[in-house]
Amino acid sequence: MPFLPPNACFETRLPLPADRLDLIPVSEETANFHVSCEVNDALRAGKPLVALESTIITHGMPWPGNLEMARGVEALIREEGAVPATIVVIDGRLHIGLGDDDLAALAQTKDALKLSRADLAYAIAEGRTGSTTVAATMIAAEMAGIRVFATGGIGGVHRGAEESFDISADIDELARTPVLVVSAGAKALLDIPKTLEALETRGVPVVTCASETFPAFWSRDSGLPSPLTLPDAPAIARFQATRERLGIEGGMLVANPVDAADEIPRSEMEAHIAAALDTAKRQGIARKEVTPFLLSEIYRLSDGRSLATNIALVRSNARLAARIAVALAA
Repeated sequence: MPFLPPNACFETRLPLPADRLDLIPVSEETANFHVSCEVNDALRAGKPLVALESTIITHGMPWPGNLEMARGVEALIREEGAVPATIVVIDGRLHIGLGDDDLAALAQTKDALKLSRADLAYAIAEGRTGSTTVAATMIAAEMAGIRVFATGGIGGVHRGAEESFDISADIDELARTPVLVVSAGAKALLDIPKTLEALETRGVPVVTCASETFPAFWSRDSGLPSPLTLPDAPAIARFQATRERLGIEGGMLVANPVDAADEIPRSEMEAHIAAALDTAKRQGIARKEVTPFLLSEIYRLSDGRSLATNIALVRSNARLAARIAVALAA
């Protein structure tokens, strides 16, 4: 296996074979994929990795707080003994892991697409820049052999979906792609009961860490019982390892309630969400613009508290994901 200096830049074929991570020459076939040195070294050494989405950087938080958040999350993962792998498409290249300069540039990008399963390949083919949603991040993580992914909250069944049919691709991705996803539950903007039903129908295990109730993103308790509960990262890792040994297809959703000191009560958030949804309806906001618009409105209505809680829960999810990844790699 060739020696790589610490700051080498290179291309590598995706998906990566489990028993052979050799570098290959850059060609038209491989130039659309880039794996960072840190991530490649971790894959070769069998170190635990945690995938990170990029939509939260480009669409979820304003500059410069988004960069501070992203750097802090990566640092937390390293502190727990794992390696972070932020995933994004930049100028038609799918990046698995970013250097700090690229992370800073991404945080200031104004026109990034928001990519899911339907348009991930489009962005690569057309040389576009786009951040990855939960679904797209799961696809890329599975290509690279990364088993654990930390995010804020998954997408799901939107409120009023019986009329709009607005259901996130995250639901089906969890059913088909074998990546464990740690989140603070589904985004509270969604119809959480219907989201849980959709996950159950597709056979996706939903496990809440150390709580009998399923969280509601900014709030610790959605008012719904969790389908499954496990006490800590080692127990969750054992569950996932057993699923892998049995050859059970698809991913797992691990719900991690935000810390009590950081949560916003559900009653308060429901009032903000209702007001934001009403504004979105009156302004004709639709499709992929809905979630960023609602988050912006809720930020305004909560006097910025929603963003502070969002940052806190992302950090907590990253820490739990790293601990699960470490336990899986042991």
